[in-house]
Amino acid sequence: MKQGLSLRVSQHLALTPQLQQSIRLLQLSTLELSQEVEQMLGDNPFLELAADEAPREEFGIAQADIPPPESEREEAAEGATEAADTDSLLADAVTDWEGDGSVELMPDDGEWGGEAPARRKEADGEDGADAIDLAGGHETLQDHLHRQALALRLAPEDQAALRVLIESLDEDGYLEDTLEELAAALAPDEPEQHEELVHRFTVALRLLQHLEPVGVGARSLAECLQLQLQALREEEGADAAACDAALAICRQSMDLLARRDVRRLAQLCRLSESEVKAGIALIVRLEPKPGRRFANVERNIVVPDVLVSSAGPGNPARLRVQLNPDVLPRLRVHDAYAGALKAHRGEGHHALQQRLQEARWFIKNIQQRFDTILRVSTAIVERQRNFFVHGELAMRPLVLREIADELGLHESTISRVTTAKYMATPLGTFELKYFFGSALGTETGGNASSTAVRALIRQLVAAEDTARPLSDSRISDMLKEQGIECARRTVAKYREALRIAPANLRKAL
Repeated sequence: MKQGLSLRVSQHLALTPQLQQSIRLLQLSTLELSQEVEQMLGDNPFLELAADEAPREEFGIAQADIPPPESEREEAAEGATEAADTDSLLADAVTDWEGDGSVELMPDDGEWGGEAPARRKEADGEDGADAIDLAGGHETLQDHLHRQALALRLAPEDQAALRVLIESLDEDGYLEDTLEELAAALAPDEPEQHEELVHRFTVALRLLQHLEPVGVGARSLAECLQLQLQALREEEGADAAACDAALAICRQSMDLLARRDVRRLAQLCRLSESEVKAGIALIVRLEPKPGRRFANVERNIVVPDVLVSSAGPGNPARLRVQLNPDVLPRLRVHDAYAGALKAHRGEGHHALQQRLQEARWFIKNIQQRFDTILRVSTAIVERQRNFFVHGELAMRPLVLREIADELGLHESTISRVTTAKYMATPLGTFELKYFFGSALGTETGGNASSTAVRALIRQLVAAEDTARPLSDSRISDMLKEQGIECARRTVAKYREALRIAPANLRKAL
């Protein structure tokens, strides 16, 4: 075997630390980015939050400028109205659409790092409460029950037992653990004390189930409904016959009630079908989750990354897209530390210089993150313009590849941008992925968006005769009559995604 030496030239892609950080920041949600910024501020001494003054030199985050093609800009200028010309002078970092789809980005208040004027304080005024503050001050179910328990004159042992039961409730107001399990957890090796605790818990449970909201402390759905029905029966003007029928129904299997098997329930409860229907109609009005209104709403708060609003009167309507100023971090490099490092070269200078470069990279990567989000949102709103004007029925099919080809980005980049990023629109707040949907064929050879088809199914169900609800096959036939090829299995999948019950459960009694 002969040995030899040869040279070969090749190319490969290397992920630098800066590129890795840019990719990681791009896929973070708003909350995760805020945590990342807080951690970086604590680790890097050269990074600081900008206060009242605007960030200096290149360290501020500036908004990207995406001017439209010159031809489209001229066409938009010809069709613009006087009111639209006035709106185009607004100094917001926004993107405007004319009727022909032209795009124009107007200048911002300056750099992203600067303090933006208070534009978001509209109808609420300067003293408007923040949603997160309101959620944080919301009274929990346990607090509500403890406050009622203070008005009861109980022995210390009974007060302690009631307190244990209240703290053992789940977020829906149900007592998941049995009284024996609670007693065993407090006195595992003492039989006499175990019996005493079970007795105390039994008394405390009766007291708990008489507190507000009605139905709290139940150990099953049937018991929760029975507690509410008993309280309803004691009210003045209540229909005692309907309450008795509903109580009899709740003593049977809940599966029969879920299926609305009127004939079987009538046989088991020894009632007429009309009485069973009256009882079911009363049960439907009850609250299956008594603790629902005390749920912690803070976890459901979504802070949008992009804001879409109307840019003013006009036909066709003009839309404005801008980044949410509340989520833009105002970062800059600490000038005093950077100047001191530049003036003095001593021990550890190289390590400090790396930290300074790390701070600059971090600010640049955040700037690139928001630039990419704005570009992708701009392309989405431009392609789904009919959705913002006419609603879900006007949604068009859209895939990640279309946006990637238009912006010159990779499809994986578009996927990272549209994940856990939200857009606030006049029609509601949606995740960016909501605007992407598969296509269903039509008789004319075109395509219909799956989102539009789901909206059409919801519309058909809302307008149906409740005495004769539409089956999945019938909905499929009605869609075919409108030129949309949608199989019965596809209709069932969309109906389940919309959380619409089957036809037999939607039938009115």
